[in-house]
Amino acid sequence: MAAPNAQFAEIGKAFAQHYYQTFDTNRAALHSLYQNESMLTFENEQFMGMQAIMTKLTTLQFQTVAHQTTTIDCQPSPGNGIMVFVTGNLAVDNNTTTPLKFAQTFMLMPTPSGSWYIHNDMFRLNYC
Repeated sequence: MAAPNAQFAEIGKAFAQHYYQTFDTNRAALHSLYQNESMLTFENEQFMGMQAIMTKLTTLQFQTVAHQTTTIDCQPSPGNGIMVFVTGNLAVDNNTTTPLKFAQTFMLMPTPSGSWYIHNDMFRLNYC
């Protein structure tokens, strides 16, 4: 088995920052981060493949969103993958007075070209 990527924490944190910046400014551009074998679980609904995932993400029922991450934890995984667990706040449609709490987990896998794609993505709003 290959040794885990020594920069897993830096890669995972940089990925999360890129993902949320892209989500907040140009959601349609997220398509390059998913592949046909990717799976998204979004609030208990599952979507398989880049096209189904992008349909879900681009038809969410809000106009604007701003992600503010609170924590980003990363771990190496077999196959040179990186697991990224994020918690934070969402300001939906400019509502900054009562942000929504969220948690999201990504399983990143390397591509042959040396970049990364999201193999698994799980998202949940956190209600008290």
